Amino acid sequence: MAKTTVRFGILGCANIARKMCRAISLSPNSVLYAIGSRSFDKASRFMLENGFSPETKVYGSYEEVLDDTNVDAVYVPLPTTLHVRWAVLAAGKRKHVLLEKPAALNLLELDTILEVCESNGVQFMDATMWMHHPRTAEMRALLSDGQRFGQLKTIHSCFTYKADDDFLYNNIRVKPDLDGLGALGDIGWYCIQAILWAADYDLPQTVTSWHEPELNQAGVILSCGSSLYWKDGRIATFYCSFLTNLTMDLSVLGTKGNLHIHDFAVPFRENVASYYYASQFRVPIMNEHNVVNDRPQEALMVGEFASLVLEIEVNGSKPEKKWPEISRKTQKVLDAVRASIEKGFQAVQIVS
Repeated sequence: MAKTTVRFGILGCANIARKMCRAISLSPNSVLYAIGSRSFDKASRFMLENGFSPETKVYGSYEEVLDDTNVDAVYVPLPTTLHVRWAVLAAGKRKHVLLEKPAALNLLELDTILEVCESNGVQFMDATMWMHHPRTAEMRALLSDGQRFGQLKTIHSCFTYKADDDFLYNNIRVKPDLDGLGALGDIGWYCIQAILWAADYDLPQTVTSWHEPELNQAGVILSCGSSLYWKDGRIATFYCSFLTNLTMDLSVLGTKGNLHIHDFAVPFRENVASYYYASQFRVPIMNEHNVVNDRPQEALMVGEFASLVLEIEVNGSKPEKKWPEISRKTQKVLDAVRASIEKGFQAVQIVS
């Protein structure tokens, strides 16, 4: 009988892992098989608090999850500084890798991960959930319609939220030894990937960081912005911040139409998501479109990832290269933003 479900192992008990465990349970081709933490007690508490099946394996180390031959794939929500170690170990044991974003601290680390995944024939995907929502595919069709949207001119992306004092002093996202990219990695990743998505993954020529990014005492970025430039005159900007009220805006402007989204990263409603299309040649000028989905976007992501895994495991297919390439381009731009900040806000050229 052909295999129909992917058995997931989770490395770590981060808060986002709770959401992903639910996503796995809602995906018809996935099952939560094992949870591992740095201690058995912590993993056991996590299992009980989230109402997992008593059949779920509980391990007191990440190594035990990777050594379990029944685990097909792992979701890795660990701090970014640990990604290269555990993703490489997982891929080396032929576990498919769904890796929380930001995928790595820099392109060198990400390339190390991707090379091991490729050499072992396992699927890689970063866990940027909104990319798998049906709204995203519908908007992509709109942007590709020359009659409706025209030629792309400019893109503007913004993802911010106001963190409390406990977060700003104690969260792993503000610790240089855990997630040294700060807001740029945590939410800037979304902004950059959204810009690349809108540009159909055509890399910009140069990136210039905005002056005066806000840093904490350890030098971790709390807020920053950047401008991206293409050879043909297209321009994009983004802003990400832990110090500004919640915003998840994306605007894509063309010669014949404009696309606007107010919740591009995480839809305000779980089973329906909206976007707005504007054209001066239509009445009314602004139209709201609602896209219904039968499962939350994180479950759709898990389902798509699992489908790719099953194609490899059951049919002998090669891993899908689209997702590693999207991650790589996102990381490349993120690195350029960081380099521009370090070079005194000079323009940094991106080599394709």
